[in-house]
Amino acid sequence: MPSVNADNLSVVPPRTRTGAAVVLRRIATPAGVLAGVIGAFAYVGAVDPNQPGHYPVCPLLHYTGLYCPGCGGLRSAHAFVHGDFQTALHDNALAVAGYLGFAVVWILWAVHAARGRRVRFDPGPVPLWGLGALLLVFTVVRNLPFGGWLHP
Repeated sequence: MPSVNADNLSVVPPRTRTGAAVVLRRIATPAGVLAGVIGAFAYVGAVDPNQPGHYPVCPLLHYTGLYCPGCGGLRSAHAFVHGDFQTALHDNALAVAGYLGFAVVWILWAVHAARGRRVRFDPGPVPLWGLGALLLVFTVVRNLPFGGWLHP
């Protein structure tokens, strides 16, 4: 609501936020998530998972000798941070696909947020079952003799 200036009886408009302030407020959550991901990648890039003792071992690999879908993910992230994409793909190809998928989803989220639109992510059952099947097939193949090229 406008206020009246008593000195000269002029109407003073209420303070409004500038366009930049509104956009910054809108992208605060995507920016916070990105900061967390960058922090995690920076830590993994600085602390080499190829050296024992820095990270816990995978319980499935430790107790059964089987590789889970996430085995090699930290080594893959370390290689990815250092620009060694061939090693990153070798250590965990599915993780590299996940990094790229996250980047696409984050960009869409940030653009929608900056424009003041909500992002609705409702993949439905078919893509979720497909993702589950992909994880299962990846896990099974990497543990079979002919899937040795998928071992981290």
